[in-house]
Amino acid sequence: MDPTTIKADQFLDTSGLSCPMPLLKTKKMLKELAPGQILHILGTDPGSKNDIPDFGNKNGNEFLGMYDADDGSTNYFIRKG
Repeated sequence: MDPTTIKADQFLDTSGLSCPMPLLKTKKMLKELAPGQILHILGTDPGSKNDIPDFGNKNGNEFLGMYDADDGSTNYFIRKG
């Protein structure tokens, strides 16, 4: 699946936040989604490149992919299980 074509149900901007805040905000936002919905997370913290994909495949959720934007930010996609 090409992550640049994923249509998300919710968007979370964690730009400018450092670890562990992007992961904590991702966990909180996923709790608010219905099963099957997709969360798009935008972040700039380099540590999130390991944390969010690892977390995304836990608790029945599915990490769908990520890509880096030209501005240095990273876009992540998780489907709630």
